[in-house]
Amino acid sequence: MLAKAPGLPADEVFLDLEDSVAPGAKEEARANVVQALKESVWEGKTVVVRINGVQTRWCYRDVIEVVEGAGPHLDCLMIPKAEYATDVTFVDDLLRMIEDTIGLDRRIGLEVQIETATGLTNIDDIAAASDRTETLIFGPADMSASLGLPALTAGLAMPNYPGDHWHHVLSTILIAARNAGLQAIDGPYLVIKDLDGFREMAMRARALGYDGKWALHPGQIDVLNEVFAPTQEEFDKAEAIIEVYAQATDVERTGAVMFGTEMIDEASRKMAEQVATRGRAAGMTRLAVTEDR
Repeated sequence: MLAKAPGLPADEVFLDLEDSVAPGAKEEARANVVQALKESVWEGKTVVVRINGVQTRWCYRDVIEVVEGAGPHLDCLMIPKAEYATDVTFVDDLLRMIEDTIGLDRRIGLEVQIETATGLTNIDDIAAASDRTETLIFGPADMSASLGLPALTAGLAMPNYPGDHWHHVLSTILIAARNAGLQAIDGPYLVIKDLDGFREMAMRARALGYDGKWALHPGQIDVLNEVFAPTQEEFDKAEAIIEVYAQATDVERTGAVMFGTEMIDEASRKMAEQVATRGRAAGMTRLAVTEDR
């Protein structure tokens, strides 16, 4: 898995020391992660290591050994099961000390998983705890256990529930992330061969405004790249709105203006910028000229 990861068409790859590693193998796993970080070519990807939670005995050695061993090759550390702001500040302070000690010429960021009722309750404090934090991530499996849900497989819709049982949790995480200027990422879907179900759950997260979702298998990546990128029509329209609005405000000084049958204004420009930025990040270029007035 470590050898295959650099060649996958994903925006981010995280190497795991937490739930996918047995307790008796955690010390050994650190060396594997450091070796993979140093020997693989990760160009074009955000590279992250998920450490063990602050509540465990492995956390501090995870941070020390990974950052001292491969800090120059690392973009972020991921903190699982964050429940209090102090969980984040502990890792922040430890990172600062290591960076200063080894003279690391880059500042490592943080990604934070919200996976328990306590974490969700304290989410605003967690989101604002460190200026290193870049992303909040929803963890559906541990959240299911924390809330006592009658589920055995993480990430799926709940049978017989009249709606999306994760809507409130996803919305709470999204609002906290945006309030703190962070990305919001949905968690995994464990039935890796059920691409239709995976697509449905990804589309729900995208409809709420999420920036992405985890893939557990290479076969899921193409689905995510499709779902979380705008369509060509959406991208072309967004770029056209930006162009027309710039003409109206910067040249004609008219402010609100008609765009086809729509009236657009500054709020429309902000919406269009979101879509256009996402499309540009996906490598899209404008192919059509939208009839605008």
